[in-house]
Amino acid sequence: MKLNCIQIQPFSHLSCPDNHGFPFSFHNLPCPRRFTTATLKKQASFVPEVCKRYSLLLGSGSLGFLRSRSTIRCSVREVEEEQKQQVVVKRAYPFHEIEPRWQRYWEENRTFRTPDDIDTSKPKFYVLDMFPYPSGAGLHVGHPLGYTATDILARLKRMQGYNVLHPMGWDAFGLPAEQYAIETGTHPKLTTLRNISRFRSQLKSLGFSYDWDREISTTEPDYYKWTQWIFLQLLKRGLAYQAEVPVNWCPALGTVLANEEVVDGVSERGGHPVIRKPMRQWMLKITAYADRLLEDLDELDWPESIKEMQRNWIGRSEGAEMDFCVIDNDGREMDLKITVYTTRPDTIFGATYLVVAPEHFLLSSFTSTEQSKYVEEYKDLASRKSDLERTELQKEKTGVFSGCYARNPASGEAIPIWVADYVLGSYGTGAIMAVPAHDTRDYEFALKYNIPIKWVVKPDDESCNESGTAYSGEGIMENSSNSTVGLDINGVSSKEAACKVIEWAEKTGNGKKKVNYKLRDWLFARQRYWGEPIPVIFLDDTGESAPVLETELPLTLPELDDFTPTGTGEPPLSKAVSWVKTIDPSSGKPARRETSTMPQWAGSCWYYLRFMDPKNPKELVDKEKEMYWSPVDVYVGGAEHAVLHLLYSRFWHKVLYDIGVVSTKEPFKCVINQGIILGEVQYMACKDADGNYISADSSDMLDESLQETVPEEKVMKSGESFVLRDNPNIRLIARAHKMSKSRGNVVNPDDVVSEYGADSLRLYEMFMGPFRDSKTWNTSGIEGVHRFLGRTWRLIVGSPLPDGKFKGGTVVTDEKPTVEQLRALHKCIAKVTEEIEGTRFNTGISAMMEFINAAYKWDKHPRSVIEPFVLLLSPYAPHMAEELWLRLGHTESVAYVPFPKADPTYLKETTIVLPVQINGKTRGTIQVEEGCSEDEAFILASQDVKLSKYLNGQSIKKRIFVPGKILNVILDRQNAKVSIQ
Repeated sequence: MKLNCIQIQPFSHLSCPDNHGFPFSFHNLPCPRRFTTATLKKQASFVPEVCKRYSLLLGSGSLGFLRSRSTIRCSVREVEEEQKQQVVVKRAYPFHEIEPRWQRYWEENRTFRTPDDIDTSKPKFYVLDMFPYPSGAGLHVGHPLGYTATDILARLKRMQGYNVLHPMGWDAFGLPAEQYAIETGTHPKLTTLRNISRFRSQLKSLGFSYDWDREISTTEPDYYKWTQWIFLQLLKRGLAYQAEVPVNWCPALGTVLANEEVVDGVSERGGHPVIRKPMRQWMLKITAYADRLLEDLDELDWPESIKEMQRNWIGRSEGAEMDFCVIDNDGREMDLKITVYTTRPDTIFGATYLVVAPEHFLLSSFTSTEQSKYVEEYKDLASRKSDLERTELQKEKTGVFSGCYARNPASGEAIPIWVADYVLGSYGTGAIMAVPAHDTRDYEFALKYNIPIKWVVKPDDESCNESGTAYSGEGIMENSSNSTVGLDINGVSSKEAACKVIEWAEKTGNGKKKVNYKLRDWLFARQRYWGEPIPVIFLDDTGESAPVLETELPLTLPELDDFTPTGTGEPPLSKAVSWVKTIDPSSGKPARRETSTMPQWAGSCWYYLRFMDPKNPKELVDKEKEMYWSPVDVYVGGAEHAVLHLLYSRFWHKVLYDIGVVSTKEPFKCVINQGIILGEVQYMACKDADGNYISADSSDMLDESLQETVPEEKVMKSGESFVLRDNPNIRLIARAHKMSKSRGNVVNPDDVVSEYGADSLRLYEMFMGPFRDSKTWNTSGIEGVHRFLGRTWRLIVGSPLPDGKFKGGTVVTDEKPTVEQLRALHKCIAKVTEEIEGTRFNTGISAMMEFINAAYKWDKHPRSVIEPFVLLLSPYAPHMAEELWLRLGHTESVAYVPFPKADPTYLKETTIVLPVQINGKTRGTIQVEEGCSEDEAFILASQDVKLSKYLNGQSIKKRIFVPGKILNVILDRQNAKVSIQ
């Protein structure tokens, strides 16, 4: 009988896995009650098991009839049972129930709250993450790496009896929220709050033990009140001032751009030309602290690479400032001097030209009429380049002759003055004496423009002179004498010559000794809306600046609907006319508020102090609390903040130290930079012009346009390389990139938590490799640590019931542990403790895995061994540890239970290798305890796989046992064989 449709009972609740492994629900069908032939044909490929169970035979437009409703119900039950079994297989333990439950418990009970009133006789441990900028994209799996490490440290120290401060907050002012506001009209505050909420929920889902009562955001007025207060202290001490400095100005957009908004000389948004334009800006005089910032690095427990980066950024150098008089066309000295800074005053006789920066303040004073047009054109070109582009060593040097000359004070020769962008107006004096024979940049420039090259340093190794390039090392001076000016340094070493030149310059008024720094004062203003208002006003009649009274802080941002640039260079805050207009409280005169805002660095410079006392309305931080908690014991973050953030924080901290706000000279005792987690490895195959595969190692030109991505299943490893599975002769390019949305290689931690649980993610990130090294993410790799957690759960709780659930309680016993069990436990305790404190988290996990492997060989699992292991696990996998601790009969959270201590008694190696002989011939060895008896040794030998074949079923004539030396078993081959009992 043919049917066009069939009527069946509704079961819209039913879902089963489709042939791709995803749940399929009958809700997906057009009608839950009525199935037509066409519908079932269409859906059959997605629900083969359902169709099979219901005996729905699809063929030639007809359906077989379902015999009865009982058949349907039976089939439904079978499918549901099968689905349950599949879920059980997937979930090695019920993390989906455990983790939300314990996260609620911690939040409701404020488990990790650090109270204001604490017992200060106890040791403290302040562990801090570099707090994040809450972007709209949320976290990716690279972010929790550092957060997990600090959380493990915080949990360990709590259990060791420390008062722990482990807070979290948000560095929330900044450009992305403002850009989004410009594009969408959404107020940046709303965007920021939404992003913070997402970040917070993601962090909580990973079980981090932050004290959320101390949460702060740099955008809250109660917080930036104190950022503004610090600025006023800097202003009082002359450390904040205004100056004309070049900024990135985009005429088309009508705004100043941050460095990160400029790419290859054009705006990132729109691709419009960007020029360097002088503008009056607020500056912070960080250079006043250069020596202290340099000297105090030696006291810090920081990576040497980070300290070296800071030393290089500060860039202290000793040299001299030398004056070169500008001369007119007749060779007479004009009333103009160009001062240069040099670290090699010994080479002054080799200076064959001067170079000044395009922005040098004297340039227009000595440029000749004939060259002025070319100089102005060059200045315009240079204004379109960033400082980094101008000073890049690999780029071709460019310049223009000024049309004027200066006199070398040592040689007396007239040397040309050139303008070149590889000299920066912001470094030194903005001018250099060029010694092409002994400086690579000067040498390349001189060759290009046919400028004389004069050798004045003779290398100790004369072969260096024959290289045909500049020699920048030291040696013996030559061609360096002028009796007219009274200077002769021929024949002396470079160091001695430098001292003599400085002494001569100071005596004759041609120069002086000078210490210089690469470090520049900090440009502390942004022509943006979304930032801290600068608490300064300007009197209308005089333009004189005055600080806002401290009692009027915080100076809050006005509400604006239009955040777009003004087009005139005026910041967006200038649109808030009623806010800008104010009255000077001292004189009663009308005034205008500063409309620039602070840079994003401002709020992050001191947030570690506010965490100590986040709700204090009267002072930045209570002195007693600061004295107890300072400095930060461990500060963890990315190496990208190794210079600026850390340098700015140290600068502000030293100022606060000088005015008595803080008690320590440095903010961070120990800084750790975690490695980067790269996206999963991508495999690329090279092709020739005809589209044929070619091996990567045989291709001379690896043109990316002739490369294609190869799926992982088509790749196999061959030695140290990766090759095509179908053609092993084709070697592939394997590379991993930093996670980014643009590359499409971002892995969302929410997805990992949903599939494997937060504890598995935490363990995997720590197990991937050494904490400080970069690592490549591999989603399949998380399955290993997930299996470890599943084995741990089943060892303690027991195997699952047929329905996939687990019994309450545990399967541990109250028996006395064996020496072997105690030894395994205490070795694990010692190793895990040592590795956590040394931030070698991956080897700590390995130690726990070894313990679980050993424990699975035991017949019984004593409580006195299992409970300490659960405590060891808790810093790494806190959700599981809390659940196991509860099942073991404890009512309190595991968070403050004392961490186990290793008993040295069980750490000693007390086993020996005992040779075993059969009829005088050594057949193997066994591992025995020191002091092992003859009977114990014989039993172990009979249980050994290799030895048992010689002993089982044999009659023993006698045993010769020398304790600690040997066991010799003499077999009686005359008598009947008997089994060994």
